[in-house]
Amino acid sequence: MLKRLTSWMHQQSRPLLLSGVAIVGVVGATYLTVGVWGKSTNSQGINSPQSPNPVAATPVSMNGSVWDQETEPLSEPLSVTVYRSPSCGCCGEWIKHLEKHGFQVTDTKTDAMTAIKEKYHVPQDFASCHTAIVNGYVVEGHIPADDIKRLVKQKPDIAGIAVPGMPLGSPGMEAGERKESFAVLAFNRDGEFEVFQEYQS
Repeated sequence: MLKRLTSWMHQQSRPLLLSGVAIVGVVGATYLTVGVWGKSTNSQGINSPQSPNPVAATPVSMNGSVWDQETEPLSEPLSVTVYRSPSCGCCGEWIKHLEKHGFQVTDTKTDAMTAIKEKYHVPQDFASCHTAIVNGYVVEGHIPADDIKRLVKQKPDIAGIAVPGMPLGSPGMEAGERKESFAVLAFNRDGEFEVFQEYQS
């Protein structure tokens, strides 16, 4: 059953830690990210148990991204529309990540990101630097491509999934071997959510 954000934050065995993220993108904008730290919860995800995380314990390589590994192959190409600020460099890197996994990306650069997030009912606490739409689902932030594929395959009755903030080491936010633990959250239009997938540093 989906839980509200405030309830979840109090019930976790370890608190959320706010961490400053290093300068990213061509304009050197500094962002604040929410890293989800702590041990795995008992959440079973949407409609089925969480799938294994082979990337969770693997360091990011300077010669390539561990996120390039496919665990959820596409049966056919998926079209995704990505809305992002024209000055956001890490959003561009995330788009490259999707393209490596076979997604057909429409890259829409706009200065109206706040309006876009409001249009698609992205919870304020879940906001990141880009918002995407795939098969009617909202995909917010630096979500691994395999999680998006799993979302589309399972077709849960939710509004979308999100990775709040900009965790280091997530797709498009690689910084050598520096990684933060983070969670992919599934949410509905009432602001309720559950953990869809977790990645440990």
